[in-house]
Amino acid sequence: MTASQHLIRKDYGEGIVAIELGRAPVNALSPEFLMGFAALLHELERDETVRAVVLTSAFKVFSAGLDLKEAQDFDLGQQQAIVEALNVGFFTLFACPKPVVAAVAGPAIAGGLFFVLGSDIRVAGPRARLGLAEVRVGVDFPAPTMEIARATLGPNTLRRLMQTGQPIDAKQAVAEGIVDVLEEDGGIVLDRALAEARALAEIPSIAYASVKRQIRAPAIAAIEAAIAAGANAPEDGWYNAQSRDAMRRMIG
Repeated sequence: MTASQHLIRKDYGEGIVAIELGRAPVNALSPEFLMGFAALLHELERDETVRAVVLTSAFKVFSAGLDLKEAQDFDLGQQQAIVEALNVGFFTLFACPKPVVAAVAGPAIAGGLFFVLGSDIRVAGPRARLGLAEVRVGVDFPAPTMEIARATLGPNTLRRLMQTGQPIDAKQAVAEGIVDVLEEDGGIVLDRALAEARALAEIPSIAYASVKRQIRAPAIAAIEAAIAAGANAPEDGWYNAQSRDAMRRMIG
């Protein structure tokens, strides 16, 4: 399937558009998927009829991050390609001038959590689990995603999630400020996210975009500097001497 077939645009009226992540079975990240996501976001940014965007998943899992069965065999070029796609895809989301609401009914793990962290409002259901498992699979964070995490997570939350690699449940995510709204009925997570998007869409769009940019400006500047310095194509790739073995252990 093409990237566009994995990313379904759904219009809900009143300028509210959802991007449904649909790369079966768990929205594993790939260069094509992430670059297609960035392209669709840019399309929605240019569309003056779009007032707010909702991110949702077609599956029980919101996004499980990389497919480790594929990733363990990446050569240098493939490592560079996925790093660039992570940087471009999630930076595009983070810098999007329009309101973005994440409807997180299931797990969002490792790279998959950046769909959540890059969004403005996060609505979760009781089955949501959120974590950054990179350290457990033997990789660190590309500079742009690191800046997004620093800008959107408190320092102690950042430390715990990144240094343990262990996920937390939805209730703890609310307490940590990662999630804004917890819907105990997982069946209405999307409905609540759409309601949040409609509320944000009522805010004057120029002021919203300006304030969002003011809040995120330091991180955006750091990301742009990192990309200009070569972060999209690390010379030695992404992996270290322990990465492949760590991925194999995680797969079991």
